[in-house]
Amino acid sequence: MLAYFLDDFDPFIFRLWGNIGPRWYGMAYVLAFALGFLLLRHLAKKGYTELQVDQVGDFITWGALFGVMLGGRLGYVLFYRPEMLRDPLSIFRVWEGGMSSHGGMLGLIAFTFYYSWRHKISWTNLGDNLVVVAPIGLFCGRCANFINGELYGRPTTVPWAMLFPKEILDPANAAVADHALLAAQTVAPSLTTPEAIVNGLQTHPLLREKLHFILTPRHPSQLYEALLEGVALFAILWLVRTRTRQPNGVLTGLFFVCYAIFRIIVEYFREPDASLIAGFTRGQFFSFFLIAIGLAFIIVGRIRNEQSAPRFRQT
Repeated sequence: MLAYFLDDFDPFIFRLWGNIGPRWYGMAYVLAFALGFLLLRHLAKKGYTELQVDQVGDFITWGALFGVMLGGRLGYVLFYRPEMLRDPLSIFRVWEGGMSSHGGMLGLIAFTFYYSWRHKISWTNLGDNLVVVAPIGLFCGRCANFINGELYGRPTTVPWAMLFPKEILDPANAAVADHALLAAQTVAPSLTTPEAIVNGLQTHPLLREKLHFILTPRHPSQLYEALLEGVALFAILWLVRTRTRQPNGVLTGLFFVCYAIFRIIVEYFREPDASLIAGFTRGQFFSFFLIAIGLAFIIVGRIRNEQSAPRFRQT
């Protein structure tokens, strides 16, 4: 058991005092938006998008706020935690985590449609270039999930399995939590709740050693998602965008289809974080709709056959 890596990273980059300070979760979003801006600006310079270079910053900023943040948060509440509607203020506590990638995508679709209408540019062309840089954000987000030790995988005995202390916060793992509480009492009597144990890992090294014998080895599914939804998806879309000419809308469809397939695969290794729907996890169930949406974009794009050829305005 001691061979397994224990995911006990501090969610804070540094602490100003108590639980106040910048978090890795927030930094992941900042980094994602910054890299997205640079890559989309590069595509604009090369003429792959009808978006002008000086419009990129405006588009990324408002897209981040109204598409990713608002859509992602509302999607999380509606798709995964509808009980949060009973406490509306909890919806605004985004620093506690809780974002839906499916909700973020729907939010970006809506915002991109409005932006293209407002600025009289092709909606599908704008979307085709946005989806090329979107996997960067997915990669950063999944890395943040890993650092936070959340959205962990199912139990396994593979050599690269890892231990995630936050499993004791799940009521389904009450037996593991009870064992952890008993062990924690031998380290510090103040560790009387699962939350206290998770928060105390940074100050009680002996606690980490004891948890190695209690926690369940699990798939690091966050890293699987980072590699598939982030690295692999970005490589596919970047090559298609820069090495081929496709009708407007095809890349958007390809993004939805590939993302959905990758998500469906990874969900078999990820611990469900909500009740199943017809035997499928929430992530898998919603991904089936993304496949349908993606195929629709590809078919309509092929039929309309509208292309925005690279203009190479600048080098």
